[in-house]
Amino acid sequence: MSLLIEAGATVLFQGDSITDAGRNRSDPQDLGAGYAMMAAAWFGASHPRLGVRFLNRGISGNRVRDLKARWREDCLDLKPDWVSILIGINDTWRAFDRNDPTSAADYEADYREILQETRRIGARLILCEPFVLPVPVDRELWRTDLDPKIQAVRRLAREFDAVYVPFDGAFAQAAALAEPAFWAPDGVHPSPAGHALMARTWLQAVGAA
Repeated sequence: MSLLIEAGATVLFQGDSITDAGRNRSDPQDLGAGYAMMAAAWFGASHPRLGVRFLNRGISGNRVRDLKARWREDCLDLKPDWVSILIGINDTWRAFDRNDPTSAADYEADYREILQETRRIGARLILCEPFVLPVPVDRELWRTDLDPKIQAVRRLAREFDAVYVPFDGAFAQAAALAEPAFWAPDGVHPSPAGHALMARTWLQAVGAA
């Protein structure tokens, strides 16, 4: 697969705490300590002459409705060439810990709206599969809520001709090699190895690994 991201491009990572990964929000260049930083670092090391710039605007706790509310400031105004989005696990989580669900239909509608806005500025899209691992075991119940949202992301990827990053599938495969807690101790937030797995999966999807 050939490299998709062109020389001089700006790539924006967007999402929730998994993307945020403790970034310093007072420093607009800070990428956090997770998969976004790892993917950007490996991309730069492998393709130093391309001069690709990476930004991170993930915010812990966000749902798709939160992305929609801040999309102008935290995406469109930055004029990225590529936008990578990972969102959805909090849309599921809030249904179980706060009885505040987001239906799959509402999730897809809000997601489609931000993608339409992004396309209008000419940016290319990278849609990342939300995921959950069965740690603790009650996370298994979340699949009934999350799986329809994963299917929605797949539909949107087809609709918008986006690059698709199969994180849920990557973790399912990895869980056959080491117990799920090795990859994400709480089933949601990756370990360092989990973030590295995500970075590699992301790089493979854009033809950079």
